[in-house]
Amino acid sequence: MSLLADLTLGAVEDAQARRAQLPLADVERIAAEQPAALDATTFLARGETVRVIAEVKRASPSRGDLAAIPDPALQASRYETGGASAISVLTEGRRFKGSLDDLTAVKKAVGLPVLRKDFIATTYQVAEARAAGADLVLLIVAGLDRPTIAELFSLTVDMGMTPLVEAHTADEVQIAVDLGAPIIGINARDLSDFSLDRNLFERLAPGIPDSTIRVAESAVAVPDDVVHYRTGGADVVLIGEALVTGDPVATLSAFISATEGI
Repeated sequence: MSLLADLTLGAVEDAQARRAQLPLADVERIAAEQPAALDATTFLARGETVRVIAEVKRASPSRGDLAAIPDPALQASRYETGGASAISVLTEGRRFKGSLDDLTAVKKAVGLPVLRKDFIATTYQVAEARAAGADLVLLIVAGLDRPTIAELFSLTVDMGMTPLVEAHTADEVQIAVDLGAPIIGINARDLSDFSLDRNLFERLAPGIPDSTIRVAESAVAVPDDVVHYRTGGADVVLIGEALVTGDPVATLSAFISATEGI
């Protein structure tokens, strides 16, 4: 079993346990009571400098523990101060040590769109994302068959959220394009074995229409990495580890300002 398949299986099992405590009908009722989701495309549209989705991330399978982050809302507020355009919250609990409570806390603390980043494979997970206040939902093409990703994509849109569809190959990019994804992410990290290829974005980005927001994910440690992605056509970069292990405000400022004029 690939690492992605294992992570997805675990995330679905945990969602099933939550569903046993809080049925789908109750989650849908809570979701319907939430304020309307923010339109993430207006925050992430290409600008004079790169946009940043800053991530609240405690740990990962590839690096282990990164930062305790006892107050995810405070971390997200620092990201907003530093110039982030959206916040990503890892809600997977087994390997990334996140939770939906983190997402709810972050949403209450910032005025930016909030992405639920998890291994989403069921309609229940989409509904609970909205119930927790998410404005965006990550859908990973590699982890879903076509009927499932089409169903989850449609439900995400129907609930007022924006899907961020993640691809790792040219074929997966085409699936995202065929879905009509408004935002497509290319992850430099192969989720089958967690290896990195920083040049993957540059190779796959030409397959994404100009009207679609292009997000480069992973392999960002220094400003030159952000410049590399921007030069390759990125409208947005998603950054986690570099922000949780250093000064988030100063780091964000340096990353964003490095792309002025590019």
